[in-house]
Amino acid sequence: MFVASPTPIMMRSDHQKLKSAIGDDLPIINLSSSSLHRSEVARLIVKACEEYGFFKVINHGIPNHIIAKMEEVSFNFFNKPVTEKQQATPFGYGYKRIGFNGDSGEIEYLLFPANPLSIAQAQTSNPISIDDDPTKFRSVVNSYIEAVRELACKILDLMAEELRVHDTSTFSKLIRDVESDSIFRLNHYPPVLCSSKNNNSISNRTNSCKVGIGEHSDPQILTILRSNEVSGLEISPNHGVWIPVSPDPTAFFINVGDLLQVMTNGKFVSVKHRVLSNSAKSRMSVAYFGAPSLNARVTTLPELVTPTKPCLYRPFTWAEYKKTVYSLRLGDSRLELFKK
Repeated sequence: MFVASPTPIMMRSDHQKLKSAIGDDLPIINLSSSSLHRSEVARLIVKACEEYGFFKVINHGIPNHIIAKMEEVSFNFFNKPVTEKQQATPFGYGYKRIGFNGDSGEIEYLLFPANPLSIAQAQTSNPISIDDDPTKFRSVVNSYIEAVRELACKILDLMAEELRVHDTSTFSKLIRDVESDSIFRLNHYPPVLCSSKNNNSISNRTNSCKVGIGEHSDPQILTILRSNEVSGLEISPNHGVWIPVSPDPTAFFINVGDLLQVMTNGKFVSVKHRVLSNSAKSRMSVAYFGAPSLNARVTTLPELVTPTKPCLYRPFTWAEYKKTVYSLRLGDSRLELFKK
């Protein structure tokens, strides 16, 4: 049994409310056992995906010790000297440069496939360990990935139930696939102070704050994100207005990805987001990006195609879409290239 927070979800058409919304005014879904019916939780999740493409999950059931150990090994790595971190190339270490097309930001990160074999193989092939205890690192990361993948599947199944999809595992089975192309990323945003000219405007703060990572949507199905207590994340569900997201280390934040927007025929919004490095303290975030296998065929679900809402996107494989994403800049529109 699940329960949703009574926090209201604002209508996207209400631009003025959207512009003034911050932190806890964003959708919150409470997954603890309670008297509220599962179907009501599913309804509120779908509502959040339609209006924001984003929501916060509390009482998610992931044990605190799994979260704490993940944060510990993350900080241990990023506290290493730069020369040591640069040896972690099999794990996709990057600093400031994002991708292959000139994007940059005030960020360093560690990126690798979200499956146990890939992590083990990368550690075996790398003579310089990313942790003083490679076995511990592997165990901590695998436990964390398993936990957040299960959370992602639970949420995806609730979505499918509310959408009246015939097979309620339609979404979740894509990321449960043994050949899933899901990835896992540790992000570290070093402290960068804002200019004193910062006027605290929601939509104009980049005038005086450096960008940790610029405006983009996630190309996968769903993102499960957690950060420490440092702010910086902002979302833009509508009309270019940027809404700061209040940090909550006890919660997880859920982003709808491009593939989920396609599969729901545009009913769900793949939310634009960014991170500003606007604090004197380091921001650390851990992100799980749930994706299908490379050869998986992505199509709009027939239940969401009607005479009044024809199919918006042509079928494609995840490999085809991923190749397109890598060929573009971070904030470039890519779903438009796959419209019918």
